[in-house]
Amino acid sequence: MTFSSGFSVISRSEPTQLQVILRRGGIAESIHRVYVVVSDGQGRVLMSAGDTGFKTFIRSALKPFQALPFLSSGAANQMDVGDRGIAISCASHAGTNYHAREVFKLLWKAELDPSQLQCPVPVYGNSPLQHNCSGKHAAFLATSHKMSWPTYNYLQSNHPVQVEVVRQVAELLGLSADRFVVVRDNCGAPTLRLRLVQMALLYANLGASQHAELGQISRAMLAYPELVAGAGRFDTELMRLSHGQVLSKGGSEGIQCLSRIGEGLGVAIKAEDGSRRAKQAAALYVLRKMAWLTPSSLQKLEEQVLVLTTGVSLTVSGALQSHKNA
Repeated sequence: MTFSSGFSVISRSEPTQLQVILRRGGIAESIHRVYVVVSDGQGRVLMSAGDTGFKTFIRSALKPFQALPFLSSGAANQMDVGDRGIAISCASHAGTNYHAREVFKLLWKAELDPSQLQCPVPVYGNSPLQHNCSGKHAAFLATSHKMSWPTYNYLQSNHPVQVEVVRQVAELLGLSADRFVVVRDNCGAPTLRLRLVQMALLYANLGASQHAELGQISRAMLAYPELVAGAGRFDTELMRLSHGQVLSKGGSEGIQCLSRIGEGLGVAIKAEDGSRRAKQAAALYVLRKMAWLTPSSLQKLEEQVLVLTTGVSLTVSGALQSHKNA
């Protein structure tokens, strides 16, 4: 994969997206437009490509924040789930026996049954434990059980556990909870429509380690990256190769979020057409420009996640704007 030159300072009135171009035999075949926002912990945009206010659904990149009530309620501590239980609650996992067992253990410690999970049974699977969102659902159930909230309707947007998720996200963003557009995700749980700058701010907070529960969540994800996604998957391999310095969580339809641990910087990426390869190529571009990974680690990550056939290449063009007055 090739990249254009580094940062440039461009007028904020002329935002330019990144373009990820797939070429076959040197001829452009597909072009993906990608938005990027880099924010600090105060929500100030430091760098961007495209409209920083672009609104879209955060999808599974919300999961670390959906895990907040699991910790703040005391459920995770009472159950003594440790970092493994917290990591699987944030996961978009591969549905392997390894992942399903971890979800089962979380439910068992809460004295709950897998039949109470309301995420779908995946295609070619035989249990909701194998669904990639089962850890999140198990944490919702465990929190509800601990708080004596009903468990049969834990996915409803007016259920106390979902209300608490929105309340805590709103608090992190400095907004009123009634400002959010809340819709159903593919797994049945609510997700939020946010501006990219808001997603970047959430991840800046996640990596800053100044919020007790967020600090626990980031440490757990980095301690057990294989639970967060799975071997060969972008989030897992990036966190492994960063040696605990970069936190990564993606979502469907072209969402990718990153955080630099200890620096209070967050990144939100959206491929406008929902392309996975485009968001991953853009993430590699950002990691290179921000120097968050060594060149050798970037090369390894690219080889693991962007597998292209002979004669096919990906090129990222465009530039990140530097916001001088942020």
